[in-house]
Amino acid sequence: MEIANQIKRLRAEKGMSQDELAEKIFVSRQTVSNWENEKTYPDIKSLLLLSEVFGTSLDALIKGDLNEMKKQIDGQEYAKFVRDGYILTVLFIIMLLTPIPLAHFLGLWGMAVFLVIAAITMFFAARVEKYKKKYDIHTFKEISAFMEGKSLSEIEKAREEGKRPYQKILLAIQAALIALIVCALMYLLFSALSG
Repeated sequence: MEIANQIKRLRAEKGMSQDELAEKIFVSRQTVSNWENEKTYPDIKSLLLLSEVFGTSLDALIKGDLNEMKKQIDGQEYAKFVRDGYILTVLFIIMLLTPIPLAHFLGLWGMAVFLVIAAITMFFAARVEKYKKKYDIHTFKEISAFMEGKSLSEIEKAREEGKRPYQKILLAIQAALIALIVCALMYLLFSALSG
């Protein structure tokens, strides 16, 4: 990515070491090294500080990278991410609807089939998470919003980040309740049909 070369070049022009730059933008020297070696990408706060230290606009600092990120995210990998997301949704619905009928009609073999479906679902869930981490989707959205003049305030960012942990817990509880209700209704339905 171009940001690595930009940071190296601008740091050299200013005659700064990695340690001096790191001190000015409140990160470690290793973080600066990781940016310059394309191991990681600066977050939006660091990008703003870098543009201030180097006396350049944020647009000039990341312009090429923003276009590259859009190409990567809009490419085949993003299509795979979307496809896997749809597959995960379908598998999750199948997991909700099949345990009682499988157990009722196939007994222990039905539960074995259900475990295979659950394993496949977990595989696709892991792939979706891998794509999200690989493309650092939250950072891309923050940068895009900033470039469009739609930056979140620090308080709004803190609120959004603060919501994430308990949102996942609430979603898990909600999914469990829905699964319980669906299973109970299917049990009642099969009990009525059997009896």
